[in-house]
Amino acid sequence: MPPSERVAIYGGTFDPIHRGHIEALDAVFDRMGWSRVVLMPARVQPFKVGVRSSSAFDRYAMAVLATHDDPRFEVSKLELEREAVSYTVDTLEELREACPDHALEWVIGDDNLAMLPKWKSLDRIFELANFVVLAREASAELPSHLSSRVIAAEARGASGAIVFAGNPRIEVSATDIRRRVAAGEHFEDFVDRRVAEYISRNRLYLPEDPS
Repeated sequence: MPPSERVAIYGGTFDPIHRGHIEALDAVFDRMGWSRVVLMPARVQPFKVGVRSSSAFDRYAMAVLATHDDPRFEVSKLELEREAVSYTVDTLEELREACPDHALEWVIGDDNLAMLPKWKSLDRIFELANFVVLAREASAELPSHLSSRVIAAEARGASGAIVFAGNPRIEVSATDIRRRVAAGEHFEDFVDRRVAEYISRNRLYLPEDPS
């Protein structure tokens, strides 16, 4: 029985959310047959424990602002409200319970491919969802033992597959945006206008005052 909907879940710190996130999803939305995209800001990502970021509230607010006018997108507080590290498998278990007849597709950038074998309960993740991989880095490689899971988008089922989205790469990163803001350089072209205003108004990413 085919799923009633295909729902994309895009997790990340989104610190800040930028054009590269949104435009990549927009470019493949129809071809992937998604009914909606759920942005899932992480409270603390497992591989970024100890890395300083802006507050959960700020990251959630910026994601809402960046997608406010597009009904295809929604922003979830699920991981932000969890008092723990944000493990994908835990999030998917909750979403599967809430949406038992939907196909869930976890969106990652290809810069995450090398780390996939280290994800908590990866086999269970494949039972719950597909991975859809967005192009970010030309040199990104999939671990060889996962290559058998790669399948064309139109041939995938409800779970267990890795699908390369084939989106155009957009040369922008959250790291560079934060650097630009801290250095007083122009950054507004890389984020939604409302996100740029939010960053400036709330003085995000500026160096700490030594006094």
